[in-house]
Amino acid sequence: MTSEDPSATEFPASNSLANRYGGQKRGLSRKAKRNIVIGALVVGIGFAAYVATGSATAPVTFKDIGYSTVDGTQAEVDYQVSKSPSATAKCAIKAMDSKFAVVGWKVVEIGPNNPEQDADGGRTTAQRTVLATESPAVSGVVDNCWIVDSGK
Repeated sequence: MTSEDPSATEFPASNSLANRYGGQKRGLSRKAKRNIVIGALVVGIGFAAYVATGSATAPVTFKDIGYSTVDGTQAEVDYQVSKSPSATAKCAIKAMDSKFAVVGWKVVEIGPNNPEQDADGGRTTAQRTVLATESPAVSGVVDNCWIVDSGK
């Protein structure tokens, strides 16, 4: 005569697992899900506003317009600089060869603008910088621009 294993018939499998690992977890309520979605939207809109206003209020921006190679020892870089009309900015201009090595470099100062000078109240000015180069350049760009502290 064989007898059944008492441990197998003591509890059903679902009760046995619940005792060992805990019961089923309750899902989030509808209100909690809605609050999470609303919170995520508020954070997303706040981040988008921060990015949009941060780039719009940059103290100085620049845009490359073009370049030309005068000869093997000179290049010209054309660009626009936008800043407050009363501010003074400095821009680093570079010329590069076909292997992207810098063959010419110059830091130029862009002084205050006359507000009546341009259609946008003197914020944007067109610039041309002539660079001396070590070897023939195949491109010329603005590397960076920054506002000069007037207290120094």
